[in-house]
Amino acid sequence: MLHSRLLQYIDEVARLGSIRAAGARLHVAPSAINRQILLLEAELEQRLFERLPRGMRPTPAGEALLAHIRGTLRQYRETVADIRDLQALGSGEVVIATMTGLASGVVATAAASFRTRHPQVRISIRTMSSLDILHAVENSEADLGLGFNISASTQVEVCWQMNTRLGVVVSPHHPLVQMDTIPLAQCAPYPLIFADRSMVIHGIVAEAFAHAEIDIQPAFHTNSIETMKRLAISGEAIAFLSEFDIAEELRDGRLAFRPVRDAFSNNIVSLVRREKHGHGLAGFLLADEIVAALRPGGPPALQMGAGSSVTS
Repeated sequence: MLHSRLLQYIDEVARLGSIRAAGARLHVAPSAINRQILLLEAELEQRLFERLPRGMRPTPAGEALLAHIRGTLRQYRETVADIRDLQALGSGEVVIATMTGLASGVVATAAASFRTRHPQVRISIRTMSSLDILHAVENSEADLGLGFNISASTQVEVCWQMNTRLGVVVSPHHPLVQMDTIPLAQCAPYPLIFADRSMVIHGIVAEAFAHAEIDIQPAFHTNSIETMKRLAISGEAIAFLSEFDIAEELRDGRLAFRPVRDAFSNNIVSLVRREKHGHGLAGFLLADEIVAALRPGGPPALQMGAGSSVTS
């Protein structure tokens, strides 16, 4: 063991309230445990235990040391578990629950990169709404969840977050690309690509045009993010998506993204997991790949925290 046996001695004496009981548990002579504790007390010039007629009780100094000891022992056990996970990483499955646009972009990119290094690990990518993502992670049906505006939950840990918002998505040859930010009214003369009414994004975009009192008749309706992107690539049609929905196309130069000057509120994209050591090292490594795929050219990262889907 990396840590001194003394840590275990003190922890067991405090838990059992007896040097004799701790010796029996650890298969160590009680006199050896007592000698080590006395030596440490002499070094610290503090009593760590009150010697009572019916056993041992930690002093305030002992309680402070115990907090450190138990944290150290817990970290050691977690490290050992990670090392064992590394040995078993050659097999198994990681399940990630995400949204359609993210699944076809950053998640697919991260999954492919992960598989080149760990070809025996199976990756399952399941698309669903942000509410269903949360439930899947809470119920351990998914190891990781990636989506927009995932609600806060005491049962999940937020690994990473970024702030994003919908914007104009067009071909890099589109006339509007010359503008840094685009007023919503400037989009009206062009063919518009709207999400199907079954998708939350439809209501967000339709409400923005209604609030601006701009009368429009979309040229296209679809419930497919991939179709929206292909339509935008092929001509002058305009889609309304986030940068993360078109991450791959942005890197390849097939699409351009421009913020809308007077519409759309911020949305939070979050990567979440059930618990710190709930699903093994493979899930952690895939999470790292996803974050790496999200970061290039993305908006500023947020602090840890938690925030239904804008593209599902």
